Parts: sequence; structure tokens; C-alpha cells
Amino acid sequence: MKVCVIGTGYVGLVAGACLAEMGNDVICVDNNLEKLEKLRHGIIPIYEPGLEDLIKSNVNENRLHFSSDLDEGVKKSLICFIAVGTPQGEDGSADLHYVKQVAESIGKSINGYKIIVDKSTVPVGTAEIVADIIRSHTNEEFDVVSNPEFLKQGAAVDDFLRPDRVIIGANSERARDIMLDLYAPFVRNQNPIITMDTRSAEMVKYASNSFLAVKISYANEIANLCEAVGADVNKVRLGMCADTRIGTKFLYPGLGYGGSCFPKDVKALLKTASVYGTECPIINAADKTNKHQRQLFINKIISRFGEDLSGLTFAAWGLAFKPKTNDMREAPSITIINALLERGAKIQAYDPKAYDYAYSIWNDRISYANSSYEALENADCLLLITEWNEFRRPDFERIKKLLKNPVIFDGRNQYDYNSMRDKGFEYYQVGRKAERLNKE
Repeated sequence: MKVCVIGTGYVGLVAGACLAEMGNDVICVDNNLEKLEKLRHGIIPIYEPGLEDLIKSNVNENRLHFSSDLDEGVKKSLICFIAVGTPQGEDGSADLHYVKQVAESIGKSINGYKIIVDKSTVPVGTAEIVADIIRSHTNEEFDVVSNPEFLKQGAAVDDFLRPDRVIIGANSERARDIMLDLYAPFVRNQNPIITMDTRSAEMVKYASNSFLAVKISYANEIANLCEAVGADVNKVRLGMCADTRIGTKFLYPGLGYGGSCFPKDVKALLKTASVYGTECPIINAADKTNKHQRQLFINKIISRFGEDLSGLTFAAWGLAFKPKTNDMREAPSITIINALLERGAKIQAYDPKAYDYAYSIWNDRISYANSSYEALENADCLLLITEWNEFRRPDFERIKKLLKNPVIFDGRNQYDYNSMRDKGFEYYQVGRKAERLNKE
């Protein structure tokens, strides 16, 4: 099929590359000329495992094209995906400014029947808004479809190529049948393509992400209670997850959720509830718990070292909001490091992929190590913030030699508490009380 993807951000690039991988002729459109030129030469602006190779191979096979000409992209394509940003507004709502701009441009370019697909995460009713804008500029026939993405950063390519489900919100059989045909190659493992109306499809994305956010916040609330009563949240979690009704996913205690989706989608859903005169107290509580979780981690550090951190150096392992991405939007590391800097601390940070993003935030206010062990040199303690695989089995003896004090604050519960104590570490987890090695 002839497909146009408007927007070469995270969602647009993954969607365009994966659609091209299945043999479609895809034009990715963006107005950033420098970015487009880099993409044509295989230079990818984001880190996502497998994406660079996918883009290069499909560009070489002449199935994937990059262009600044939206008019040409629309005219040449049957299906036009809108994959532009929907940033959070000051009131928490999703800003549809870019979506509306694209809809207007599409309306002026249509030269025959088209399917316009909302791929961006958009609030309920957006398909109707997009349709009204396009209709005000053309008499050509078209349909607007809602097709929310469910891409996990760090696994986005696999999520698109082998989705656990595809949601298609369409109010016409013609559009639904074409979309079913487009996605058929992606579900040969018999995972479902679920069709519904556009409003329900728009709600699925927000409802799904908010539910996962609630699970994470619930795990953190139980962890905090475990610390208070003297229980071990790691053991409590095992007991809970053995119940098949609960399951294991998204029930890990830690520093809370971050990234471009969960924080924004939770706030957008709360704003939608407010607009429609209803309330979501559970989701609202999850948002508050998430913010509070980072402060609790900061409080542990202050309780150990004091309010004035002048003269102290902290090694930080991990800056991205999660492993296998360079994305630092709403990352716990930002809140934690800023709090330490405000109290006079020095930070020596290491992250495998997020340095460019980190430098745009802190510039030279923190130092950036070339390796995890370099970050430890002469530091007073280690903060484990992002659970990259390379942090799972480090050389603990080497860590002890490099640190001034054998103290670790683990925001991801990577290691066994008793084992760390036996190794001579003062080890702080989320959801379990810790004691100093040398009591005064």
C-alpha cells in the first residue's frame, strides 16, 4: 500500500520503518530539513534497539522515503498517519495544535479517497475534530480512523512488528477493511485486531496507560508500607504475583514511572474527566504517589548524609527514564539529581545512551563518566537510578575499592539485600528498612 506518515518523532519513525518492512511504500514527512537529511543517511535522532538497521535497510530497498513535502506525500498515498506530538498543556490537557495543523494541510492536499489515521495519542473526540477540519477544506471523500500505538521504549520495533493487539477505531466499513488488510501481516501469530468506534479506540490508550500507572504506584505504596512495618517488599511481591489474577508485570517497586507517555497520559485523562464533569480519584492518587516516590528516595539520602551535601560526591548509575532508551522526559534522575545539586552535592553520572539529553539539562553542572566504574571514583556513595542490564552483575569488590564509603542507594531493587550486607555494603532499597554498618 501507499502510506504517508506525518511526523518523524519516536512513533512516526517506528511506524514508518515497520510498515515499510512489510512491503508498503512509505513516505515519512517532516518540516525539519536537517533531521530529514540525517535520516536519509541513516543517522537516527533517537536510540531504539533495531530501529537504525530497519531504517537503513528499507531506505536501501527504496520502500522508505523521507520528505518535507506534505502535499506530495498525501497525494501519493491512500493512508495518511498523523504522528505528530501532542505535548502536555499547562492545564494537563493534550495540546492538539500540531494535529490540527496537519489536518488542515491534509484537507488542502486531498486528491481522492483517503484514510486519515490518528496515530498520535489524542483525547476522546479528536477523530471528529480532525474530520471537521479536513471537511472544511475539501469535498473529497475520506475517513478518519483512530489507531493508537502501544510501543514500549526499548522494545518498540518488536512491539510494532509483533503486537499483542491492534486497535482500529473506524466508523466506516471501507476504512475498517483497508486497515485490517494493512495490519494483517503483523498478526500472523493470531494476536487480535480489535475494531470499534473511534471514541472507544481513543479511550483505550489512555485507559491502558493509566491502569499501568496505577499498578506502579500501588507497588510503591505497598513498598513504603513494608518499610514502615518491617516487611520485605521483594518477598511480598513474589507472594502477590503468584496469584494469576494479579500477574508479575508493572508491579515492581522503585522510583515511579516517567517517560513521554505515562505522566502525560495520566494528566490528560484526568483533564478529560474534569471536562466531562466526572472524577477519577484512583488515577489522581496514582499521579500524586508517583511524584512523592522520588522525594522519599531523596529523603533517604538526606537522612543518611544530612541536609547540607556540600563537599559530597554522588555517583549516579542511569539517567534515562528506563533502560534501552536515551529518553529522559519525566525521568526520576532529573528530580533526584536536581535536589542533590541544590544542597551542594557534586554528581558523577554514567548512562550508556542518555548523555546528549542529559547535557541539554545540566550542561557542565554534573560530570559525565565514560564507564560505570569511572563514575564511582572517589564518590561518597552510589545511586542506582536506571536498571540497565550492565548494572545487574557488577564487580562489587571493585565498587567498594572505588567508593569512599561502601554505601548504595538502589532505586530499582537490583540486588539481594542480605547478600549486599554480607559483602560489607550499607544497602538501601525501596520497600525494606536498612541499617548503617557503623552505628554511632
